[in-house]
Amino acid sequence: MACRNFEDIMDDPSVQPITDDLVLPFQIEASRLRGRMVKLGPALDEILTRHAYPEPVARFLAETMTLAMLLSSMLKYDGIFTLQTKGDGPVRLMVADITSVGDIRAYAQFDEEALAKAAADVAIAPAPALLGKGHIAFTVDQGPNTERYQGIVELYGKTLADCVQHYFRQSEQIDTGLTVSVDQETLPDGSKGAWRAGGIMIQRLPQDATEKVLGSGDEDAWRRAMVLLSSTTGDELLDPELPARDLLFRLFHEDGVRVWQPKALRFGCRCSRERVSDMLSSLPRAEVQDLKIDDGRVEVVCQFCSTAYHFDDADLDRVYGTAK
Repeated sequence: MACRNFEDIMDDPSVQPITDDLVLPFQIEASRLRGRMVKLGPALDEILTRHAYPEPVARFLAETMTLAMLLSSMLKYDGIFTLQTKGDGPVRLMVADITSVGDIRAYAQFDEEALAKAAADVAIAPAPALLGKGHIAFTVDQGPNTERYQGIVELYGKTLADCVQHYFRQSEQIDTGLTVSVDQETLPDGSKGAWRAGGIMIQRLPQDATEKVLGSGDEDAWRRAMVLLSSTTGDELLDPELPARDLLFRLFHEDGVRVWQPKALRFGCRCSRERVSDMLSSLPRAEVQDLKIDDGRVEVVCQFCSTAYHFDDADLDRVYGTAK
């Protein structure tokens, strides 16, 4: 997809027909640094409100989703990108994945009692307080006929964004700048409304001979980009009335900013009754019988979207091929 100069697109409504739930790729012309900006609104809120997560868990999962969007958009893949954290802290597991067509989903597993004990430390260093010791993993799955790519690194940093930057320094040796913000809207009566999130990631890729001649990615340009990135406020990232391209222009217009068409994001779970049936058929029927609830049906609840699938005895006969 061809990129466009910012000045050429300001009056072109076709460039950004969407203003929320999107990934917007961009490049800073003066230094040829590449980046992505994510804005999440209704899709994020739908995912979080399907679960009764405590506020710290919901906030941290929203950050995980935002980072997953930023990271996946830097890759060319046809399949599923997954960002996963696993640790010995109150939040044992967080998973966010996005398909190459923009469907996102996520869930978290946590210990409520341990979460309450860690409350005082969350504001100081949320990653150690919530995740404890563990690892963060990035996986790209493009189907059964391709090799799976996975990168794993120890959790290190005060925030999840710090952990991601540590991964790039240690494993990929790519300079990466990140800023992420998550919050709930405050309604006129003071109550909390919908969840929103936003983030920007900038990377300095290894230079080839041509770029070195052109002076691309030099230290001064990188430092300037990081200063400008750090000037971004949470209000700007979360403002539904501030389009992504306008914020990028506000930050980098002096160095020139070139953008691509945005990619739309939406909530999308891949669970289905057929998939649940296949899963049940792989288990001994006696074991499945133990999953029955009070009404005598087997209940399976999707961890990602909280959809409940029910199977009575006649359904199980069909699952196990014993129906008459």
